[in-house]
Amino acid sequence: MEKNTNRLLNELLINLFTNVMDAEAKAVITEEFKDITNNDLHIVEAIGIENPRKMSDIAKKLNVTAGTLTTNINSLEEKGYLVRERSTQDKRVVCVILTEKGRKAFFHHRDYHKRMIRAIVKDLREDEREILVRCLRTLNHFLEQDS
Repeated sequence: MEKNTNRLLNELLINLFTNVMDAEAKAVITEEFKDITNNDLHIVEAIGIENPRKMSDIAKKLNVTAGTLTTNINSLEEKGYLVRERSTQDKRVVCVILTEKGRKAFFHHRDYHKRMIRAIVKDLREDEREILVRCLRTLNHFLEQDS
């Protein structure tokens, strides 16, 4: 029984990962945002809409190197989603801030995630939601330890 359950869990996780990535790409890459990728939208999300973010903080949040991030930031800047600014306190530090176009992309992506979460939890009781959160935390912890 445990072997069948483990096999089923493995299949579900593989399918879930694939389906989430595919569904998100189809939902968020619309006519208005056809010039960026799903990955670009995750960078936009990591930058956020608050204060300018340091490149190093964004790279850390996304678990990528500064060099990898720079390539993506260059592309997003060329497309008008963000601008880079040097810190006034430390000229070595580069900060990134979203433009109006970038803010629109941020809210578009955030709204998709809100709709997804509402759909996931709408038929769950509170105790089931708590179990789901616990399971996802455990999975996330495993993935963080493995990377």
